[in-house]
Amino acid sequence: MKVAILAGGLGSRLAEETELKPKPMVEIEGRPILWHIMMHYAHYGFNDFAIALGYKGEVIKKYMVEYCSLNSNLTVQLRNGEVRTHDGYALDWIVDLIDTGANTNTGGRIKRLAPYIGNQTFMLTWGDGVSDVNLYDLLAFHRSHGKLATLTAVRPPARFGHLNLESDQIVEFSEKPQTREGWINGAFFVLEPEIFNYIAGDETQWEKEPLEQLAKDGQLMAYRHTSFWQCMDTLRDKRLLESLWQSGNAPWKTWEEHDASIINRPQGLYRNRNGAHAVGAGA
Repeated sequence: MKVAILAGGLGSRLAEETELKPKPMVEIEGRPILWHIMMHYAHYGFNDFAIALGYKGEVIKKYMVEYCSLNSNLTVQLRNGEVRTHDGYALDWIVDLIDTGANTNTGGRIKRLAPYIGNQTFMLTWGDGVSDVNLYDLLAFHRSHGKLATLTAVRPPARFGHLNLESDQIVEFSEKPQTREGWINGAFFVLEPEIFNYIAGDETQWEKEPLEQLAKDGQLMAYRHTSFWQCMDTLRDKRLLESLWQSGNAPWKTWEEHDASIINRPQGLYRNRNGAHAVGAGA
């Protein structure tokens, strides 16, 4: 099953970080948030990705192309330019990197991915939010209702501490709890290919006409996720995610370091003197 990720926005509220790179490449403890999102999907066996690029998409392309060499030991034969990777682990992923336009809106980006997704159920999320949502349960819920679209509904974390008052007395204090009332769109969609018919073109905002019309048609369902979810819109959000990672309590880290569903040992890929790729003995 294909996983579509929208990674083309400007990230203007993270301007300090996004002047030279797109928002999905902003790092949490040395790894782009895009990597964190993809690791979560791959943990559940969803490792075939279609990434919609826009603003500074070349940075994401370069990262993916160079990932294997940057995360393995290398042997470089300077005489002819051959490079061998060894003593490392390669991600067992297929990644389509699709330029969807610098100014294309979210719906337009989704529609431009249609040729790469084909006539099949697919998943969709944004490139700036992490969660511990159980993707097996999400998919089972989607298949159970038979509608065209499922979004993951979440209760966002409160920005400030919650006070429960009786007159002037505080009877309960909770430091920045999850909001107790109100659900919002947390992305992590499961969609049928018919949803492309709801998107007019590049100017369409997915969160407007398409989702509104799907709801009116009775084709939009909510999977209620009550555990961890966090977007990264601001530097404050980035620092929160980094502090969770540093504490060893990052709820979205569902994978193990050597999760067999995510990684394979490299097979000694190298580039020969003619520029073609060959396969050598794995180290």
